[in-house]
Amino acid sequence: MKLIKNAKIMTMDAQGVLEKGDLLIDQGKIVEIGTNLFEPSAEIIDAEGLIALPGLVDAHSHIGGFDIITGAQDVNEMTDKVTAEMEIADGLDPYSPMFLEALEAGITTSAIAPGSGNVIGGLVSAVKSSGKTMDEMILKKEVALKMAMGGNPKGVYGSRNQLPMTRMGVAAVLRKYFRDVKEYMRKQEEGKTDPTKLPVYDPAMENGAKVLRKEIPVKMHCTQFDMMTVINLAKEFDFEFTLDHAWGASRYLDELVAAHCPILFGPIAVAKGFGESLLIDIDSVAELDRRGVECSLITDGPVYHPWTLLQEAGEVVRAGLETERVLRMVTINPAKVMGCADRIGSLAKGKDADIVLFHGMPAESVSAYAVMTLVNGEIVYRN
Repeated sequence: MKLIKNAKIMTMDAQGVLEKGDLLIDQGKIVEIGTNLFEPSAEIIDAEGLIALPGLVDAHSHIGGFDIITGAQDVNEMTDKVTAEMEIADGLDPYSPMFLEALEAGITTSAIAPGSGNVIGGLVSAVKSSGKTMDEMILKKEVALKMAMGGNPKGVYGSRNQLPMTRMGVAAVLRKYFRDVKEYMRKQEEGKTDPTKLPVYDPAMENGAKVLRKEIPVKMHCTQFDMMTVINLAKEFDFEFTLDHAWGASRYLDELVAAHCPILFGPIAVAKGFGESLLIDIDSVAELDRRGVECSLITDGPVYHPWTLLQEAGEVVRAGLETERVLRMVTINPAKVMGCADRIGSLAKGKDADIVLFHGMPAESVSAYAVMTLVNGEIVYRN
């Protein structure tokens, strides 16, 4: 049992901000939050002068599956443009140093996705940054089905003179996949009364069926005018989706608001150039938030370091949005998008004790840093 005392607690919950509050933790959960709490058997953590936040949540990452130094990777199965049957958990190394780097930045959960080399890459999982095995670390195994528009699949398959080598080719692959899934589902329905019509079990089709039944959304790597293609595909096949990266969103503000799709923006450290990275317009995040769009910030780790998440948050503050609203983009907003808000993303009684104590206000002070990170009530990082 632990008792965090005298912190400025930003709950990201209905309780708002407690200027001098306490958090009582037991068996990996928050059991009480308030002021002047007392528990004689608890280990006291003195947080005087510190800010307590829910563990940060990175809504789009590949940590544990890529090694930037050696180039090794286990989460980009670029042997077929459609690999919807893949499961990200099978390719992640729980002992990857990337997870420790995430804890140092205060990131306690990441939505880890297959890479974007394929049009359809496989299942995304919500993964905590601490644990001995992947089974222990996975918070939610099926968060979304990863898909990708634009330059990545074009670059992989176009260089082989294979479909898709164009943006219209990417869209055609997606249409064919969803038509195949609908046919698979039709045969399954017929098989309920006539077993001879049941299709052979196909995990790639099963994962697509979860999307069309709206059990999970599509997680779409998407930028620039590809966003409009995705919106039209979603209307055609009636699925829910997030737009990940979303560079160039400022050109489609009205359309994105009307689409009611979450925006997972970033990273912003990419060099402005041509094609995908022509317009890195993080100020669009502030405007979309004002218009009621669920926005989150992402690192695309390990392409960019975990601590860039708070740099991005700082840029949205600089664009004119209030600090607390921006901090929601790295806590409760991504937790909601991942379907995990019942356990993470805010500090409230009954939720997982994933907590970060900061020196300085994140997103507001450039010198802010994590002093201590807890996952499931255990101290897993000390500065």
